[in-house]
Amino acid sequence: MYGSGRAEEFVGQVIKHVGRSSVFITTKILPDRLVDKELVLKATRESLRRLGVSSVDLVLIHWPNEELNITEQVRNFEVIYEYGLTRYIGVSNFDTAQLREAIEAVKKAEIVVNQVHYSVLTRHYVEKELLPYCVENNITIQAYTPLERGNVVVNPTIVKIASRYGKTPVQVALNYLISHKNVVAIPKSESINHVQEILGATGWRLKLEDLEYIKRHA
Repeated sequence: MYGSGRAEEFVGQVIKHVGRSSVFITTKILPDRLVDKELVLKATRESLRRLGVSSVDLVLIHWPNEELNITEQVRNFEVIYEYGLTRYIGVSNFDTAQLREAIEAVKKAEIVVNQVHYSVLTRHYVEKELLPYCVENNITIQAYTPLERGNVVVNPTIVKIASRYGKTPVQVALNYLISHKNVVAIPKSESINHVQEILGATGWRLKLEDLEYIKRHA
């Protein structure tokens, strides 16, 4: 889906430059591949070929196949773990009920990740239902679009807290997420300056009272 495979090819070039052991590689399988184990295997092997590796660290179901029950698609998907093509498997865009069924469906692997839209501005469903369930079941939430395409930068509450800590709104918005148990954020970056700003979100934590203030006002 990402660049019709060209994104994986680009990542493969990076891997050759930095070395396989220096990166944790995640890729995804489109839901229409989940109808058959052979289709899952074929799609995964094509991803590995584009990446230039024999296996990856994590493969996710990109989103649920609405025409197939969760149990069947997850059991078809699990075959890539059985064949040693990935160290871990996970899902993306699964709600709590779908995630519960996915966990119950696996036989040999474990669901270790659910990648969902989660940010300081889009948080209520995740924090009320999904996150508590993930913490209870030791599943990591990967928060995509954590900066809401820049909208966190102009949010008055985030700006206020950022000035209090001497941080940028981006750093506060990311720190808010990773201050929650079992949450990691995956922000997009296209410049070294933004990478450096993102790194500034780590190594410290928002105080509990400021987390609660953000929850009430952001």
